[in-house]
Amino acid sequence: MTKIFLISFIGAWIFTWAAIRAAVRFGVLDYPEERKIHSRPMPLLGGVAVFAAFSLALLLNFRFSLGLKGVVIGASILMLAGLIDDIKGLSAGIRLFIQVACAVIVILCGVRLKLLPGMSNIGYVLECIITVVWIVGVTNALNFLDGADGLAAGITFIAAAAFFAIAYQTGQVYFAFLNVALAGACLGFLVFNFHPARIFLGDAGSSFLGFSLASLAVMGDWAERRPIVALSIPLLILAVPVFDMIYTTISRVLQGKVNNLRQWIEYVGKDHLHHRLANMGFSHRQTVVFIYLVCAVFAIAALTLKKATTAQSVLLVSQGVMILVIVSVLMFVGQENIEKRRLK
Repeated sequence: MTKIFLISFIGAWIFTWAAIRAAVRFGVLDYPEERKIHSRPMPLLGGVAVFAAFSLALLLNFRFSLGLKGVVIGASILMLAGLIDDIKGLSAGIRLFIQVACAVIVILCGVRLKLLPGMSNIGYVLECIITVVWIVGVTNALNFLDGADGLAAGITFIAAAAFFAIAYQTGQVYFAFLNVALAGACLGFLVFNFHPARIFLGDAGSSFLGFSLASLAVMGDWAERRPIVALSIPLLILAVPVFDMIYTTISRVLQGKVNNLRQWIEYVGKDHLHHRLANMGFSHRQTVVFIYLVCAVFAIAALTLKKATTAQSVLLVSQGVMILVIVSVLMFVGQENIEKRRLK
């Protein structure tokens, strides 16, 4: 495992260094505009570097299960689609179609949420639908949070590290390989991406990381014969991006800013958690570190939940809900600060 981590970490460091120069050379840059927080053109090939390091670590290890192949194939397709979007742009409809298609590939390779065991074909179909919704939702959730230096890569590192810890404890070898490679690639990339960033993930990177996390959450074997625990563990580990997506979606719908799925994918606004923390006076680094800490708290709770009793499980999940309530208050206050500034 150490070998895989070092390969992905060092690979990400080298590939990211090369990606910065390639992006500048070929003009693959993210230019400043009103809705963005950076003030100068930024290289956009970070996602390619992370993907390359991740793939290198897996290829050198060369141990694949069918489910692992499905996750890697789907993530690869989505990364390439994201790269095209970064360079030329893709419509929301095409991006959504590709995300759904990649989720179906994962399902065909045997990776799906198993929430309705022992049911007929109807149960299988329902599980497949829920799996597609989960993968597409988490993919976009992380994409939405990719608005601050180091945020998406850092969240992915924490989640992958938590997934790996559980995989290591339970002897899920293939699952562990994927997570340790993903964690190493993200940490190597953060050398260049933490504030002040020298390169961005781009849609290629955020889509790849979001899809990978969503698929890994489905792939993992969390708790035998304990469906509530099995569902709660990945939800806790990915609580921050999932919560941010749900909160902002409800807020936008209530305000009439989003009325359909296409608008949901295309809408870009400064109303996510990191934006609202910044509006409360948090510096860029303080905002990112704060969100890291919240993610880490949820990850620790998820690790504890693995061996918890039913009563302990209820307490841990309740604790998670209370933390999200606190975060909701912060997001509400941050939005109020925005409205006050507009009225001045």
